[in-house]
Amino acid sequence: MKPLVAIVGRPNVGKSMLFNKLVGQRLSIVEDTPGVTRDRLYAQCEWRNRVFDLVDTGGIEPGTDDQILSFMREQAEIAISTATVIVFVCDVKTGMTAADQEVANMLLRSGKPVVLAVNKADQVGRENPDVYEFYNLGLGDPIAVSAVHGHGTGDLLDACFEYFPPEEEEEEEDDTIKVAIIGKPNVGKSSLVNRILGQERVIVSDVAGTTRDAVDSYFENEKGKYWFIDTAGMRKKSKVDDRIEKFSVLRSTMAIERADVCLIMIDARDGVTEQDTKVAGLAHEAGKACIIVVNKWDAIEKDGKTMDKMRQDVMRDLSYMTYAPIVFISALTGQRVDRLFDLINYVNNQAATRISTGMLNSVLADATARVQPPTDKGRRLKIYYMTQTGIRPPHFVCFCNDARLFHFSYQRYLENQIRSTFGLEGTPVRMTIRQKGDKEG
Repeated sequence: MKPLVAIVGRPNVGKSMLFNKLVGQRLSIVEDTPGVTRDRLYAQCEWRNRVFDLVDTGGIEPGTDDQILSFMREQAEIAISTATVIVFVCDVKTGMTAADQEVANMLLRSGKPVVLAVNKADQVGRENPDVYEFYNLGLGDPIAVSAVHGHGTGDLLDACFEYFPPEEEEEEEDDTIKVAIIGKPNVGKSSLVNRILGQERVIVSDVAGTTRDAVDSYFENEKGKYWFIDTAGMRKKSKVDDRIEKFSVLRSTMAIERADVCLIMIDARDGVTEQDTKVAGLAHEAGKACIIVVNKWDAIEKDGKTMDKMRQDVMRDLSYMTYAPIVFISALTGQRVDRLFDLINYVNNQAATRISTGMLNSVLADATARVQPPTDKGRRLKIYYMTQTGIRPPHFVCFCNDARLFHFSYQRYLENQIRSTFGLEGTPVRMTIRQKGDKEG
């Protein structure tokens, strides 16, 4: 396993900015409102040819009553318990506080190696004498860093490096399927992640908008290896006036880009809302394998026809993605959650399907014999041949005499013929039309 470095400290000392500086990209939401980072956020880093995971945690607020703040504290405690080494961040500008002392005592009790980083030492060249005050925490030599400018981060990583275990041959994780869980706020995305992982990995609370960052969790069982990316719920754009909320929508979109498979979660009590169609549309446009997960099925009064009716309603409202399988679950009771793994594996394989040109063209010949290609003003569309140029999603190129004659409805007909022969369930299909004389690009 890769070493894990956890960044902890009280709120607003610059943990997220330090995290972003070390990772080298803006992954963690940075805003100077205390309590912005609520969940643990992971990223992969490299230092001295060693790859390790870095985790940013919500601020530890000792002895707090606020529900979200106490959740954040629990999250930080879980990160501490799993970390190889802990980076404890303090703020040189506010000096050492009683809360710092409490957090330091908690870290000393954990028995884990701790590297003390004193942030906001932004002046170059001159050492800030206020840094020495932090020796009183009893955590060894403080390292002055500036998350804004990046000074001292090399010394900080060197200090962490000393605690890394000897390097073993780390196995490749190429067979891990990345799964993004997307949907509108409060549909049960975090509850599903927690149900799968069997631990409180993601903050769950029925305050809509609790998850703001996209959070990654690794999970392995007999069905395979998975990275679950729990994303912030996407609200309607008009409601996204808060800057932090805007970041969250952007983060969810990025999570879809990173994923192999998207689980589109829908609340069984609400059915498909306008917002659900937008969220599903993002995954469809990105060409990702998709599964429609109808959650809170335990909260619905059922008779023998309820599921069929709901399935028809979902297919009607998400008519552009009838290829996606629909599964009815309850994250709360665990009903049918275990079926998700087989489906994830299945749609992931379908998205990576390759079909030989010979087989494609025999389907094409059969399809054009059954339904004649369209004509316009006496000119008939001629399709010469078809070939597959890509996977995830499967991408087909059709060469014809005149692209203008290739009506959208005929394109859909050919796509349906390919699907009925080769399956391709759960994945969108891309089709590009080229006419004779077009350059192949």
